[in-house]
Amino acid sequence: MIIKFLGAAREVTGSKHLIITQKNKKILFDCGLYQGKGLETDSLNRDLGFDPKEIDHIILSHAHIDHSGLIPYIYKLGFRGSVVCTSATRDLCAIMLADSGAIHEADTISFNKKRALQGLPPVEPLYTRKDAISCMELFISVAYDRKFYIDENIKVKFTNSGHMLGSGVVLLEVNETDGLKKVAYTGDIGRKSNKILDSPKPFPQADYLITEATYGDRLHKDDDEAREDLLKAIYHTCVAKKGKLIIPSFSVGRTQEIVYTLNQLFNEGKLPKIDIFVDSPLSVNATDIFRMHQECFNEEILHEMHTDPDPFGFDKLFYVRTVAESKKINERKEPCVVISASGMMEAGRVKHHLANTISNERNSILAVGYCAPTTLGAKILRGDKEVSIHGIVYPVRAEIFRIDSYSGHGDYKEMEEYISCQSKSKLKKIFIVHGEYESQLVYKEYLEGKGYKNIEIPEKGYWTAL
Repeated sequence: MIIKFLGAAREVTGSKHLIITQKNKKILFDCGLYQGKGLETDSLNRDLGFDPKEIDHIILSHAHIDHSGLIPYIYKLGFRGSVVCTSATRDLCAIMLADSGAIHEADTISFNKKRALQGLPPVEPLYTRKDAISCMELFISVAYDRKFYIDENIKVKFTNSGHMLGSGVVLLEVNETDGLKKVAYTGDIGRKSNKILDSPKPFPQADYLITEATYGDRLHKDDDEAREDLLKAIYHTCVAKKGKLIIPSFSVGRTQEIVYTLNQLFNEGKLPKIDIFVDSPLSVNATDIFRMHQECFNEEILHEMHTDPDPFGFDKLFYVRTVAESKKINERKEPCVVISASGMMEAGRVKHHLANTISNERNSILAVGYCAPTTLGAKILRGDKEVSIHGIVYPVRAEIFRIDSYSGHGDYKEMEEYISCQSKSKLKKIFIVHGEYESQLVYKEYLEGKGYKNIEIPEKGYWTAL
């Protein structure tokens, strides 16, 4: 068996890890899109490092675009194998990949207008909404904790990782000529105290472990402190300054956690009487899918639903679907909260809201998750005095706040606590992926201090025999 690391290697995007068995079965752990890397992004996404027609299976850990977003592209190029995932992951991919395809089409139209002015020929989008819809025919849903036989020599099992709705640690078992080999891939590891989802569950013992390190050098704040920080940001911006609070948020997972927290604050009578808008069609559709998959919820939210059957809706909360409704928010003079995608502030309606608010000191921007170093979100968070949005430079005068505890990723202590279900003596090797290199080095040292051995941080293109 050979493993080759083709993405999310010493960086936090584009997850793709290729397994090649002795019988030449080719299996991908995830097939993610590179995001937030400026002009590099398109070439990185088109340079796959494999022939899509030769891939037999994709084992998909969860639906986030940096893990699933290239599936329509390789479908377009001839991939016709299976995509094995949980049922909630399949349902989310059905809306998220279509949304991604629409974004690629819209971005390509804008890009081609600029190329035409330069006398250059037009380019095609990476993939279209139609490609994204068509690729869903390849998806196979598997329940948590059930072994699924891909063939007589290969089986897979998903264990809840608590990162997002439907996310799972993958255990791949392959019968090779030199014996049974077990490879576990954590995908992204969630937090023990997730506000909505059930906590991560221990996964079966593996020989080889591939695991993430997004927050390999950081610790999260206490959840109660994060809840109070959110409330303070709302009062400070919307009540004291009478401005707008913009919360860039990932449409799936983060948005629902924030809405659920606001729902609790509303029920407790602590939320000021201001309008709150969720301005993202994808967020609206994703919230409907959350309502369908209560089997993924934790006991706390299920208990609350006995008295509040809709934890994602309350008076003064408005879900925005149309562009016209979104534009009206920017025309408002009254204080309000706007939750809008994307979380890294790289695409979607949030960029229009930022353009309309970022230069007014009455307003505030609250980041609630990870922003890759080259993204607009990262530039704003590190204190840049000016930023470019849609090609126009805006001075940054709005106040900037950050709450990391709303991240769906565990911090380094939480991640280590989770993988401690594995026997250190039985793990032959650990590969650390999905993290900035500096964070990975810190996490590697931390794991070694806990007694883990044979840890590697592969770079892109690295391969090894297992």
